[in-house]
Amino acid sequence: MKILLAEDDKNLGKMLTLLLRRQNIAVDWAEDGEAAYAKIYADAYDVIVLDWLMPKLSGFDLCRRLREEEYDGKILLLTARDAVEDRVKGLNGGADDYLVKPFDIAELTARLYALVRRGSQYKGERLTCKGYTLELGTYNLVYGDERTELRPREFKLLELLLANSGRVIPRDLLLERIWGLDSDVTENNLDVHIRMLRKKIASLGGPELIRTVRGVGYSVE
Repeated sequence: MKILLAEDDKNLGKMLTLLLRRQNIAVDWAEDGEAAYAKIYADAYDVIVLDWLMPKLSGFDLCRRLREEEYDGKILLLTARDAVEDRVKGLNGGADDYLVKPFDIAELTARLYALVRRGSQYKGERLTCKGYTLELGTYNLVYGDERTELRPREFKLLELLLANSGRVIPRDLLLERIWGLDSDVTENNLDVHIRMLRKKIASLGGPELIRTVRGVGYSVE
């Protein structure tokens, strides 16, 4: 198991990292919310453990941001807030679990393994085309020895196109699948995301991947 621990208390962060590693759990540690956010899409974490109150970006706000980006990994919130309304707020904000400080390391470990047992639909899967590999567990697109990190909607766009390789996906269907039926997003947003996605693909030095079918939509041959 590999987790990302976001905890601004240096003593607690060092202690948890040491104790969890003794349980054969790989740990990356970030000391504030922004540092944690920078790591999340760069690796495949089984669980993200977020302290509720952190500088720069709180664990609660980071959790909510990730869910708004449709990040579907497991998130556990750590907090000294033990009121029922706080637990409800944390879970409604997108957390999969909630642990009140102080806690025993055995309980944290048990909760981590329980979350992992729930599974993740993307874990260990990948899509390939024209020498490119889309790593569904890490949000990375790989070509040879080069790789680039995709943002959530860039990732979902490319995943949908690769999963339907050889078919033209209409623009309205892409808007529906990526932004949702109730979204007020415009087709210009789709064009911007496709343009940014193409730039990232080009940066890897491989062949063109996305084809525009004018008046209809996009496809991957």
